[in-house]
Amino acid sequence: MSAALKITRTEYTPADLRSSASKCRDGAQVRRLLALAMVLEGQPRTAAARQNGMDRQTLRDWVHRYNETGIEGLKSRQSPGAPPALTPEQMAELKVLVVKGPDPAVHQVIRWRCADLREEVARRFEVTVHESTIGKWLHQLGLSRVQPRPSHPQKDPDAEEAFKKTSPLC
Repeated sequence: MSAALKITRTEYTPADLRSSASKCRDGAQVRRLLALAMVLEGQPRTAAARQNGMDRQTLRDWVHRYNETGIEGLKSRQSPGAPPALTPEQMAELKVLVVKGPDPAVHQVIRWRCADLREEVARRFEVTVHESTIGKWLHQLGLSRVQPRPSHPQKDPDAEEAFKKTSPLC
C-alpha cells in the first residue's frame, strides 16, 4: 500500500480553510475545503472523503490540485461549451438586418419572425440553427422577438382620428 499523499501548502490552517468554506458560494468547493480541513486536522482520508460526499481517490485528486494552485484550484470549472455559430461581425450584421426590417419585395414577408430570420441566417451565413436559438440571439442583441402587429400600408391616420371622434363607441 502506498503512503498517503501529503498536503504541502502550509499557508492555511484547518480553521482558515473552514472560514474560506463559510464564505464560498460554490457548494462543491465548500465540500473540498472541508475535506482538506479534516485531513489537516489528522482525520483519516477515507472518513474525510466519505463525510464530504466523495471517494478517497477523488479527495486525493483534490489534494493534488490544492498543492498546485491553492484554494483557487478547488473551484468548479465550467466547460467552455460549443463555439459560437456566428462571429461578432455576423451578429452585428444580424442586428442591423433585424432593426432595418425585411424588404417585402425581396424577403416576401412584412415583418421578421424567428422562422424567417432562421432562413435568412442560413442563406447569408450558411449556418443552420433552431428558431429558439434565433430568439436567444435577439435577446443577446437587446432586441425582442415579439413585435407589434403590422399596420396596413394604405392606412389613413386622419380617417382613423375622424372615426374616433364621431363614433358613439369611443
